[in-house]
Amino acid sequence: MAFLDAEGLRALGLAAIGEDVRIDADARLIGAQRITIGSHVRIDAFAVISAGEDGIAIGDHVHVAAHCFVAGAARIVLDDWAGISGRTSVYSSTDDFSGRSLTGPTVPDDLRDVDSRPVRVGRHVIVGAGTVILPGVTIGDGAGVGAQSLVRRDVEPFTIVVGSPARPVGTRDRRLLELERIADAR
Repeated sequence: MAFLDAEGLRALGLAAIGEDVRIDADARLIGAQRITIGSHVRIDAFAVISAGEDGIAIGDHVHVAAHCFVAGAARIVLDDWAGISGRTSVYSSTDDFSGRSLTGPTVPDDLRDVDSRPVRVGRHVIVGAGTVILPGVTIGDGAGVGAQSLVRRDVEPFTIVVGSPARPVGTRDRRLLELERIADAR
């Protein structure tokens, strides 16, 4: 991996950036002036983060793995300690698929029906590879999402969900909150 140096990070034109941020030179940040990034963040190669008018906020200790896609007009928050595994897609906007309107970015806005709602991936959430998160979803703090899941509804805190559509299968240990305090003390 070839991470951007300090000059390369400044050249992105981000709204705000913390310390110890590593962004691969092959990642793409679109609408960077509407993206805030906390400290101790890593964004891997070929990730695309595209901020619409409401922006994207990435907290502290967040990892966005290779080939992730995070985009939409409504606000997206990846909260502290969240991990987004490879090939995951997070959408805060989607076209109406009913056929009552046209779809796609090349169509005039008055002929489209776009659903844009905020998305929040909570603190200590881990999202497995190949997952799709749709507009309006909140994944509660400490939750886990299994690989290749489709998340269409909110996920309760510390709940493990899997499948398409994602459904609860268990709970996560809250010990990770103690481990956070240990990490912060170091």
